[in-house]
Amino acid sequence: MGRRSVRAAAIALLCLLGTACSVTRHIPEGSYLLTRVSVETDKEAPRQERITASELEKYIRQSPNKRFLGTYFYVWLYEQADTAKHNRWNNWKRKIGEAPVLLDMNLTERSLQNFKIYLDSKGFYASEASYEVDSTRHPHKASVTYRIRQGAPYRIDTIAYEFRDRFLEPIILADTARSLIHRGDIFDITRLDAERTRIATYLKERGYYNFSVSSIEYVADTLQGGQRVGVTMVVKPYLAGYNAQGEPIFEDHKVYRIGQVDVFPEYDPAAVRMDSTLLQRLDTTRYEGLRIIYDGKPHLRPAVLRQTIPFYTNYLYNSSQVNRAYSDLIGLGYFKSARIAFTEQPAADSTASYVSYIGAGADSTAGRFTKEGYLQCRILCTPALKQSFKADIEGSTTSSFYGLKATVGYQNRNIFRGAESFDVSFTAGYEFMKAPDARKKTAKEFGVTTSLLFPRFLSPWSASRFHSINQPKTKLEVSVNYQDRPFYRRTLSSASFSYLWSNNRYSSFSLRPIDINVVDVSYLDAQFLEDTENEYLKKSYESQFIGGLNFSYTYNGQLRNLGGNSTLIRFNLETAGNLIDGFEHLFSRPDAGKEYYSIFGLRYAQYFRADLSLSRTIMLGEKVALAGRLYGGVGMAYGNSEGVTIPFDRLFYAGGSGGMRGWTPRTLGPGSVPKPSDTSYPTQLGDMKLEANLELRFPIWGIFHGATFFDLGNIWYVRQTDGSIPDAALFHFDSFYKQLGFNTGLGLRLDIKFVVLRLDWGIQLHNPNNPAGERWIHDFRWKNTALNFGVGYPF
Repeated sequence: MGRRSVRAAAIALLCLLGTACSVTRHIPEGSYLLTRVSVETDKEAPRQERITASELEKYIRQSPNKRFLGTYFYVWLYEQADTAKHNRWNNWKRKIGEAPVLLDMNLTERSLQNFKIYLDSKGFYASEASYEVDSTRHPHKASVTYRIRQGAPYRIDTIAYEFRDRFLEPIILADTARSLIHRGDIFDITRLDAERTRIATYLKERGYYNFSVSSIEYVADTLQGGQRVGVTMVVKPYLAGYNAQGEPIFEDHKVYRIGQVDVFPEYDPAAVRMDSTLLQRLDTTRYEGLRIIYDGKPHLRPAVLRQTIPFYTNYLYNSSQVNRAYSDLIGLGYFKSARIAFTEQPAADSTASYVSYIGAGADSTAGRFTKEGYLQCRILCTPALKQSFKADIEGSTTSSFYGLKATVGYQNRNIFRGAESFDVSFTAGYEFMKAPDARKKTAKEFGVTTSLLFPRFLSPWSASRFHSINQPKTKLEVSVNYQDRPFYRRTLSSASFSYLWSNNRYSSFSLRPIDINVVDVSYLDAQFLEDTENEYLKKSYESQFIGGLNFSYTYNGQLRNLGGNSTLIRFNLETAGNLIDGFEHLFSRPDAGKEYYSIFGLRYAQYFRADLSLSRTIMLGEKVALAGRLYGGVGMAYGNSEGVTIPFDRLFYAGGSGGMRGWTPRTLGPGSVPKPSDTSYPTQLGDMKLEANLELRFPIWGIFHGATFFDLGNIWYVRQTDGSIPDAALFHFDSFYKQLGFNTGLGLRLDIKFVVLRLDWGIQLHNPNNPAGERWIHDFRWKNTALNFGVGYPF
């Protein structure tokens, strides 16, 4: 940076720091600006039982103003607004700024009361909470410190049951092995509530539609002394109504079965609001127990609806099956919303039926009976737009490089009336090198990808054996991609057949038993090939045939804990050439003068490639989060590709908007080899990659969010082949950490609900490809930074 820039930055910083003092000028006499609120927990309590500060902070009724770079900038901005004027400028100041938070002792006392209530609910009835206000450091500022002493907790001594609905006694007692409360546990109200929820869910999966957590209550006996509690679970009967005298009428909970199942696959809530009799005037067709109601010609085949709705007439009501039906209907991709509603069918007392047992192993001779009822089911599905278009754009730039890639696509969600999704997308990319020594400055890319997604497994055998698999899908995909790079031109053609499914709400799988790729290199610059010293890498530019299989697994904990801490795991495994190699060795020989086999005149690749990504997001506040990721990948060629690298497109690279953001794609690594003398087109690749990322995400204003991040990582070659790979490019356990690249940076995100647009400015801190002694970067010049554009969060 120049002296003027440093001077300007210093002046701006001093001005910002000055706002920290100026805000107190407007504080009324006798009032205090609340500057800090902290909670000191009980350090003497056992670690596994200690109530943490983060648990208690949510019950604090008054929090200080947020800060910017350690100053009260938002308070200062708010105070700059003229209260007598209501123009846009003053309204903007009040909207962005914050009114100063003045210490309110009433709210402080209420916070203390909240702490005590919470500690009691966790079983610490002997706890104490106090606070201290410090206003001695500044005449108009104060801080509050809360101190907690937990004391010894009350513990559960005995557990008993009282069944006022006698029919439920054997059903609930048979499941006590999964109980969440045990003798010796702390008397925690939240744990008792969780047990009530568990039992209610257990019964709802066995026909008890009307059973709720309010049907269970606890009676606690604390008179035993010694901080011991006797707990009695009371299972209450169902409140059926009131008699003429206003007295409540109690009955045993009914067991419900599914009655008529009505499906409205083209439900329009706006039309129903305008015409309340519309649903009664629609056409009806019956299919395998479903009554399908539609307006005019049905757009979706009945068989598709049947395979996503797992219950039939006379089935016991099961809440888990209802949840699965909902997720499978949405998983079709055809409906934008679905609602499953149940209504009890009235029945005369003379025709009421009774059941004496539920479930295998129950005693039908015990003399316990309960009524059996029926539920009418209505499934209201609103289709999404049948056809849609999409557009994505991604870019990156440095001092010597521009890159822009755009994708436009079309989607039809029901092309064959079976919720089949047809997609076609067109991609165009352009890269420009600003370096004056570049022999060729531009690179272009064009591609088209088409896919057809079926909401079921396509297989030569019956699909009924897959009934336990959630959301089975089959995907056919064909793509062609033409690349015109400064030193080569090639066409990538691919075709694949994939199965996709999930086993629950959080894990998904993909198996691609057929994955065929043909790499046709039509032009390769002789000078570029001669300048490439790595013979291992040279062979990756050859035309070749790739045929293999691919398996992927994804665990998305974000769906499990929306808005909270979450974990994301992605694993990919790919092998190629093994089946082909087996047949080639059985029935043919290599071409004359060659040590490898060919298919369709092309050498086929044989290799494996695997990568694993572990991401974790920790919420530090309502909108502030710390996100981190660990990534590792490795690939190795063998057999028919012995002595050759894995295919060019399967090699790993570092840099770009999704990884090392201080570099543009393919400009970092491998290892600590010197930076190429000709950087007109980056081709730094390797067959191994390690990376770690850490990012702090925070709100700025409205839809604008910010981030500060730190990345480290690099790529390497795993093994030496013919001696052409420099030792500095090889991975060594005892020295790889010295070859890691480091970068930090700032990010801006534009969250417009359905998509997040991202701009990241990465700054290199350690570049392993610089000469020794110059790898730690102290002068932050533009050439040591990269600007990356992207869509969505990087991890």
